[in-house]
Amino acid sequence: MRVRPEDLDRSDPEGAIAAAAKRVSNWGRWGPDDVRGTMNFLTDERRRSAAGLIGTGQSFSLSQSFDMDGPQKGWRRRTNPVHTMLDTGTDAVAGVQGFPHGIGGADDVIAMPLQCSTQWDGLGHIFDHGRAWNDRPADQVVTGLGDAVTGIETVADVIAGRGVLLDVGRAVGDPAGELPDGFAITVEHLEQTIESQGGTSAVGRGDIVVVRTGRLARARREGWGDYAGGPSPGLSFTTVDWLHDTELAAIATDTWGFEVRPNEFDVAFQPLHQVAIPHLGLFIGEMWDLDALAEACAADGVYDFFLTAAPLKITGAVGSPVNPIAVR
Repeated sequence: MRVRPEDLDRSDPEGAIAAAAKRVSNWGRWGPDDVRGTMNFLTDERRRSAAGLIGTGQSFSLSQSFDMDGPQKGWRRRTNPVHTMLDTGTDAVAGVQGFPHGIGGADDVIAMPLQCSTQWDGLGHIFDHGRAWNDRPADQVVTGLGDAVTGIETVADVIAGRGVLLDVGRAVGDPAGELPDGFAITVEHLEQTIESQGGTSAVGRGDIVVVRTGRLARARREGWGDYAGGPSPGLSFTTVDWLHDTELAAIATDTWGFEVRPNEFDVAFQPLHQVAIPHLGLFIGEMWDLDALAEACAADGVYDFFLTAAPLKITGAVGSPVNPIAVR
């Protein structure tokens, strides 16, 4: 089924969410005890096949920095990382560390929300009317002790496979390769991008798709501004059927919120998340840095690569920082 943005009733987000959830739900698809959702599409065979995509060995980190100069402004207590030194070279030279025979060292600590920079949303991150992934009661999944069922550690060893870049910013955006804030990326835009990029952009079961909008490039040029939480290009709510039908393992963007902001309803907050995570079981990445990779892909016309993007193995976490590595 293909729903167009103009088909949406802007006054009825709840109705649109309920209808979409009914159409695309993966509840029970992998059994009542499943905790990996769409990561089930990323099999050992697909990982082995993806390794064959490595040609030059050129690698790209798709992570933003984790430091005090990040985009966060404190919304819902999300702050930028605070990095503190526990031991330093100054301490070593001063001879105050107490170690024998002249040895010295440095140690440090970092305090940060797990979703303050490049990250994965886990399956315990979003609920729909109190239901979590696979139709579980949310209060029996995530408590003050963390996510005891679908914690991010459940996929710590599987997120490696074929990555595909869809550079929508370059394919349908302005001459700088950027989309304006509020631009809703539709299925037609995704298909146009795939067609313009060629055969290596075809996407399907088990792939990890990364969508470049150019929003991060603009933030680098103009300053963070409202990058975190403000208006942004992103996926249209109407892509939910495409996300389901293509059987992706995961999808990530260079934006803070993945979906278009403002959202496509009069009163709404992240409606695509509300279907994609608890109903599809889809892993969503946000704030990925795709610019250098996009330049390399545009230069030789090859848009698929081996991608590894393991989350930190933080027991019970509903999201995780990540340093994705694309190898071409």
